[in-house]
Amino acid sequence: MSLEVDMSLFDIFKMSCQFIRHKIEQYSRGTSKTTIINTQFGQVRGRQRITLPNDQELYFAFEGIPFAKSPLGDLRFRAPQPPECWQGVRDCTYPRSKPTQMYCMLNIAHGSEDCLHLNVYTKKLSSEKPLPVMVWIYSGGFQVGEASKDMHGPDYFMQKDIVLVTFNHRLGALGFLSLSDPDLNVPGNAGLKDQVMALRWIHNNIINFNGDSNNITLMGMSSGAASVQIMMTTEQTRGLFHKAILMSGSSLCHWANDMKYNWPYRLACYLGYKGSNNDKDVLHFLQGASSTQLARCNAILSQEEKRDYLLFPFVPTVEPYITEGCVISEPNVNTLSKAWGNEIPVIIGSTSFEGLFSYQYVKRDYTHFLSDFKTMIPREVRETCSLEKLEDHIKQLKLHSFKDASRDCMEFNECLELLSMKHFRHAVHRTALARLAYAPRMPTYLYRFDFDSPTFNFFRLLLCGHDQRGAAHADDFFYMFYGVPAFKVNYTSPEYQTIEHIINMWTTFATHGNPNYAQTAPITWEPLKPDVPQMCLNIGRRLEFIELPEAKELKLWDSFYDNINLF
Repeated sequence: MSLEVDMSLFDIFKMSCQFIRHKIEQYSRGTSKTTIINTQFGQVRGRQRITLPNDQELYFAFEGIPFAKSPLGDLRFRAPQPPECWQGVRDCTYPRSKPTQMYCMLNIAHGSEDCLHLNVYTKKLSSEKPLPVMVWIYSGGFQVGEASKDMHGPDYFMQKDIVLVTFNHRLGALGFLSLSDPDLNVPGNAGLKDQVMALRWIHNNIINFNGDSNNITLMGMSSGAASVQIMMTTEQTRGLFHKAILMSGSSLCHWANDMKYNWPYRLACYLGYKGSNNDKDVLHFLQGASSTQLARCNAILSQEEKRDYLLFPFVPTVEPYITEGCVISEPNVNTLSKAWGNEIPVIIGSTSFEGLFSYQYVKRDYTHFLSDFKTMIPREVRETCSLEKLEDHIKQLKLHSFKDASRDCMEFNECLELLSMKHFRHAVHRTALARLAYAPRMPTYLYRFDFDSPTFNFFRLLLCGHDQRGAAHADDFFYMFYGVPAFKVNYTSPEYQTIEHIINMWTTFATHGNPNYAQTAPITWEPLKPDVPQMCLNIGRRLEFIELPEAKELKLWDSFYDNINLF
């Protein structure tokens, strides 16, 4: 999710009104019925609610359940610890605070370090068989995000017999600060270790909410999808989930891999530190900073780094030494061949115009970006090839992208199309290729979200306004969750039909490991096959099973990796 959005005061006022309307609507739709459930750490009370889009379906909501000890004091920056048991019944009829982060539209920090809570939404508390479980990891570039019902309203999912779980994890410096000194016990990836802790809690407790601990699907979008893939590779999570859905993201995306830019020292200096680059002193200083100060970590990016499309500091990193809870011990690309996740079915895909993610980013400095072809070449490729080879890559990029390869400048939308590949699509493609190579016995279903609604593709509308068209990065999110700024749509509209398609396919996959269901006929969504053109389910005004339209461009981007591992 872009952290730089141009918003007028009217836009902010309008979204604030939608937010207030949404909260009033959500919290007035509960019934008086509550129930108490046992967990291994204590009892929790939840409330029965009514789905908003059709005002018909009932479900139970348990919000704000602690899955780890509050990561405060000495636990700041460190791996989470199991929660402490509590006496009596914990009131879980309302959500708790989101993780500390920047509110990008107003440039203010908000949230709390005491954020390690999860939410369980279950259609039925008892049934002949326990229900399939779907667990969502939120997006936000590892810098922003929350598991609240404001953004992740479960209403569409609660029309099906499933259990849905959302959870918070730490973000930015609080979640991903890494120091090399083993004595300090801050190797990094605390936010990913939060995810591991949440998955353990779910595996051990979800049966109490009528969830099947042997049928758990982990899903996420953007950084959430990168997280899902990391969870599929670390041995910390083996056996904790059984299917995966990766939407518009991969652990191979450049923005999901820390390139070691000395972030802790730079953040400390930005906040006023005057000492040397010594891990112990830097940690002592940052332990004394407020969480709202630490949330401003994006401010340490230089203009030169931004022009090189370095989007975020403090993201997943190769941990500098091995601990009992280590999540990433080597580069993500090296783990694909031996990932335990090669033993489970996967849905993976992206939107048709991912690059609209960078609309505001490019617009701010378009004179530079539209003439800079070098930074389009992946950084890991640039760092391993000669100047002559780099020039050849740029030449090939121009030859494949423009009729006139001598051009010195791109058009605005051409730049955004190339950024679709650079930021998202090619990494997703590399993951799909790795699945074909290393998980040949497990199905990998490829999709392409291509539904272009003038009113319901909210992320595009927020980033680009009403004049730009296309299915932007994260536009498909709003066809899954009823949150701000969603509104009720007519049941006969293409928008609602798209919601039904996605929810039906995703929940059918979670139930059976195959996303095909009766209403998709005569279309059959088949898994990827080796040595043939890649086929995908195109989710547009109608469903189509077609050859991947970007295949030619992807082959070009594959060629950039001739001298290093593609996967």
